[in-house]
Amino acid sequence: MLLEFLGTFFFAISGSLLAAHRGFDIFGSVLLGALTGLGGGVVRDLILGVTPTAFTQPIYFLAPVAAATLVFFLYAAVERFPRTLLVFDAAGLGLFCTTGAAKALELGMNPVAAALLGLTTGVGGGLLRDVVANRDPELFNPDDIYAVPAMVGAALVTVAWLAGWHAPLVQMLAGVLVFAFRLSSLRFGWHVPHAVVHRRGDA
Repeated sequence: MLLEFLGTFFFAISGSLLAAHRGFDIFGSVLLGALTGLGGGVVRDLILGVTPTAFTQPIYFLAPVAAATLVFFLYAAVERFPRTLLVFDAAGLGLFCTTGAAKALELGMNPVAAALLGLTTGVGGGLLRDVVANRDPELFNPDDIYAVPAMVGAALVTVAWLAGWHAPLVQMLAGVLVFAFRLSSLRFGWHVPHAVVHRRGDA
């Protein structure tokens, strides 16, 4: 529960930061933070056929409220660091792709489906955030590898589960690895090959 709550909070921070960048009011900041922080988990739970955790444990709604409040008071300080949003997004990505895969495995999903659902949980909130804020989704940025770290994290948790390592510590370590992978990709500009080969002079 703690890891998922932290993931919700980190994702909500990224949503509230984007709301601040776009000039939304505080209510819009809470809503975008909630959509970002809770969206991936809700999608996961609906696919699994269970009541979304956010509705069975309302404490999760405190995360976007706390995130919007924090951004409201500290935005002027973090505005100088243009990649702050991406850092919090990377933290949420790392925690959600791992906890998403673990929950799917706990509920009896096969390993491949669980890994894919972990990936979906990780990228879902950020995708909803960007679409609602009318921004090109980071997921489809051709010069980024947004989904790849999430895929790696979900796969690691799945393999660890099959090996009998079910402890939350495994999820946390995999989440840290995803976070480091994501930040490294931003630092060094890593990306996967494009869908087509662009030749010089192509539009």
